Amino acid sequence: MGVRIPSISSAKQILKLQPLITREKPDVPKGHIASYVGETQRKRFVVPISVLNHPSFRDLLKRAEEEFGFNHPMGGLTIPCREDAFINLTSGLLHQEVNK
Repeated sequence: MGVRIPSISSAKQILKLQPLITREKPDVPKGHIASYVGETQRKRFVVPISVLNHPSFRDLLKRAEEEFGFNHPMGGLTIPCREDAFINLTSGLLHQEVNK
């Protein structure tokens, strides 16, 4: 039994389906995406799109796809995980990018 890793096309589908208002807000700089994170209450984060390709972030995208499909009720990418876990993951990924 294999594990299905979401493809880049899955991330592209999510981005395409976001309302234009979310993508064009001035507080979401070019090259970034608004993400709503949390298991019950959702907090908004703005993260660089470069993290979308990392395998750990793809796992989160897979969970989001399983829970919400490609219809994200908050208008941005909704990720069903604990806020502290998301912060730790994205901070680590961004730290890796800086130290390349």
